[in-house]
Amino acid sequence: MKFRTLRGVLCIACCVWFAQATAQNISLIPAPVSLRQETGHFLFTSTTTVGVPAKQPEVARIAQYLVDKVKPATGYILTVAESNTAHVILQLNAKPDARLGQEGYTLHTVAGKAEINANTPAGIFYGVQTLLQLLPPEIESSSLVKDAEWKVPAVTIVDYPRFSWRGQMFDVSRHFFSKEYVKKYIDRMAKYKMNRFHWHLTDDNGWRIEIKSLPRLTSVGAWRVPRVGTFGSNDAPKPGELATYGGFYTQQDIKEIVQYAKERYIEVLPEIDVPGHSMAALASYPDLSVTNDTTLRVNPGSSFSTWFGNGKFEMHLDNTLDPTDEKVYQFLDKVFTEVAALFPFEYIHMGGDECYKGFWERDKNVQAFMKKNNLKNGEELQSYFVKRVGKIIQNKKKKMIGWDEILEGGIAPGAAVMSWRGTKGGIEAAHLKHPVVMSPAPVYYLDMYQGERSIEPPVYGSSRLKEVYTFDLVPAEMDSTYVLGAQGNLWTEQIPTEAHAEYMIYPRALAMAEAFWTPEKQKDWPNFVTRVEEHFKRMDEAHINYAPSMYDPIITVKKSPQGKIMIDLASEVPELDIFYTVDNTIPNQYSPRYSTAFEFPTGADNLRIITYRKGEPAGRLITLKTEDLEKRIRK
Repeated sequence: MKFRTLRGVLCIACCVWFAQATAQNISLIPAPVSLRQETGHFLFTSTTTVGVPAKQPEVARIAQYLVDKVKPATGYILTVAESNTAHVILQLNAKPDARLGQEGYTLHTVAGKAEINANTPAGIFYGVQTLLQLLPPEIESSSLVKDAEWKVPAVTIVDYPRFSWRGQMFDVSRHFFSKEYVKKYIDRMAKYKMNRFHWHLTDDNGWRIEIKSLPRLTSVGAWRVPRVGTFGSNDAPKPGELATYGGFYTQQDIKEIVQYAKERYIEVLPEIDVPGHSMAALASYPDLSVTNDTTLRVNPGSSFSTWFGNGKFEMHLDNTLDPTDEKVYQFLDKVFTEVAALFPFEYIHMGGDECYKGFWERDKNVQAFMKKNNLKNGEELQSYFVKRVGKIIQNKKKKMIGWDEILEGGIAPGAAVMSWRGTKGGIEAAHLKHPVVMSPAPVYYLDMYQGERSIEPPVYGSSRLKEVYTFDLVPAEMDSTYVLGAQGNLWTEQIPTEAHAEYMIYPRALAMAEAFWTPEKQKDWPNFVTRVEEHFKRMDEAHINYAPSMYDPIITVKKSPQGKIMIDLASEVPELDIFYTVDNTIPNQYSPRYSTAFEFPTGADNLRIITYRKGEPAGRLITLKTEDLEKRIRK
């Protein structure tokens, strides 16, 4: 249902607000809990003042953040003052508003005045993000925009989040990203009210955090031989080849980034991935594995495993710490001592995923240890390791979280679980009364291809924007009491540059932001598409390389009972027209328009497809050769 009312409709926990937002070109992401459209607007000018009541220094800092954000595009240098009569008022509630909790806010704008109220500075900060989104897209420009009117529609908003944990993970092991880009990543999370930055700092392909008591982790573990090409298919290091690709963050870098995130109300969750995924650590200190392989080098993206499906795999190189060696726990104690001192967040992530146990099973000392300690299998041995790590982390006054494999063999007391292999691990952990963060693959994996795979980077799975937006984060059989929240994960095996990272993140991170913040019953896919398109304009101004994949058609290839190739086309974006050709010509709006499944003619060389919207090209040109179609046939 679409509503055209322009004013006077209060929409609390319902989707009425969507229609008003569309009618007035209000395109907030994530959608607020309630929004009432008023008449008129608030206008930012060079004389606009920002007021903060006395003795609220943290709110004053947020006011300066607002001033800094509007300055590049407007050229205005706004004044911040201790005042209750300024044009823009940021103010903590004298008496807490129970509706808002710790991160909610109210925002009211009318002609001549804009006011944000909250129980905490975090709520004020999120209200400022909404205020900035209410300004025209040009506010995102980093240079002066001439002849613009900086209007904010008159609104009353009441808003607060669905989940307390709203995260994004960034893998900097597979490819190293600069400190400056990490700050950009955090800034863009804050824009969409995300508040947990999960920093995947170690893996087989690089150790990225300085540990002063273990200098080889960065002098050796942070560097690998350079490779370009499909990750997992690169050449292994050659004898004498220098390891020149990589980098790491100094402890001073990390302190700077943690503080930067704190000022944007984002907690930083560090991950030290053990006992598997430890090749960079073992290249630095080979005596920490059962094989003691002194020839091991940091992996440059070459294949060292075979995957059989259903989670079964074999490692050909040992990338796993020895869970029976006390030196390993001494090593980890040093690591977590320094990590705990650098990161104030209450949790530390210890990984625990995809741990190959074959080298343990073939080692006589490990088998003797298992027999002595009544450990029946590799899962129970890993559980022993995880529990030991849990105690180390607890001794640092921190809580442990790990990927859902830490459930296998028995979960450590007090551990939280990040459910990545679908929702099963999250359901199990909640049943056991352990905290859960939902992060299910493939839908919440930002490295999955997001459109037609022939024009996307090669990856093993797919996650389209609509799938992300409509996914049910909390299944009915799950005890939601234990769900802290959710996050999306950006693994960077196939993501070597900042521009490509942005391409993979956006717009899917917008769908996640809305799923994490907005009440589930308010989600509306067609309206979300409209708002995403408005945010594309904002990203154009900010020079963010988002993906247009949502406009690409969904191509399904089947075989008819007569053995003919049949083509079925669909789109996830409403009101797209799909045009195609089978005669080697380039399709446009004058080509055949798709309406129903059709037979691909015998002898044709290519299927070419493009989408249009309202007479203008929308999607990218897709060309599939006959042999490509035959490979896709689903019987």
